[in-house]
Amino acid sequence: MSIKETVGNAHSHWMNGGGPEADIVISSRLRVARNLAHLPFPHLLSAEQADQVVAQVEHAAESAAVRERVGALSVVRMNELSLVERQILVEKHLISPDLLQNCEHKAVALRDDEILSVMINEEDHLRIQCLLPGLQLAEAWQLVNRLDDGLEETLEYAFDEKLGYLTACPTNVGTGMRASVMLHLPGLVLVNQIRGVLVTISKLGLTVRGLYGEGTEAAGNLFQVSNQITLGQAEEDIIAGLVSVTRQLLGQERAAREALYRERREQLADRVGRAYGILKHARIMSSEEAMRLFSDLRLGVDLGLVREIPADLITELMVMTRPALLIYSAGRELSPGERDVYRAQLIRQKLSAARQD
Repeated sequence: MSIKETVGNAHSHWMNGGGPEADIVISSRLRVARNLAHLPFPHLLSAEQADQVVAQVEHAAESAAVRERVGALSVVRMNELSLVERQILVEKHLISPDLLQNCEHKAVALRDDEILSVMINEEDHLRIQCLLPGLQLAEAWQLVNRLDDGLEETLEYAFDEKLGYLTACPTNVGTGMRASVMLHLPGLVLVNQIRGVLVTISKLGLTVRGLYGEGTEAAGNLFQVSNQITLGQAEEDIIAGLVSVTRQLLGQERAAREALYRERREQLADRVGRAYGILKHARIMSSEEAMRLFSDLRLGVDLGLVREIPADLITELMVMTRPALLIYSAGRELSPGERDVYRAQLIRQKLSAARQD
């Protein structure tokens, strides 16, 4: 799949559902930071040095060592993409918003199925990422580790025997690993327990962010939980710790859903039914309202209150109805008002087609 096909298709493998604990864990992401030896960190690079990093990583990403371990990766420079195309990669969670800033000397390497990607000259020279559906952190680490080993056949990383991998931000020194899970937690929100849960998580050395990472809000009751500490811990320990906390959250969320279903069934069914009805019939829909209603509908699907809509379609719609993808789909610039009309139209079409299937 070419990069043009990637930005033209709202669907990604991580939206497929069917992974472990997929009723609550939308996706698992594992990312490691790496830097090249003998070159300054990205924020100190000259334009010539930044291009040198891109060229070296591109050569490594297309090497036989990488192809043998994880398959082929395609590299595209960010300035070869339009602003809308770049934003679509963010909306699909394939790159971070930071890669869009001053992007003239930045690039991304991407595998066809979009499971593996490498951001080049973001905060670090390389950010190697794997994104999988459901709770699959260990599987994501295996893929990242294989890609990392393949790249290191060609590249020399900045590494210290005592500190580990050297990174632009001190909080990433050591393994350079950021492991995260995207959780749908409407039950805990509706029973007013989410604030206490998030406070507890922060005391365990984890951090909670919104839909698109640091500095973003938890739209649609989606929360991204990730590790904060990378120094002095083995990769397997970081993953095990996050999985352990995630399983506790799964238990709490399921208990909250069961209580809602048992004690407030009619109110819950009404909430889900209203969300479904508005999504099926509305003619104008803001992004914020859509995310809130998607969350309610997804809860209804997971509880068996709505049976004709697959959960993975709702996940895809959450991405498909973001601003850049709407503009790309329409084939022209859309004002905010036009986006709201087109968003509602697209939702109606997709839900209607799902019912017919």
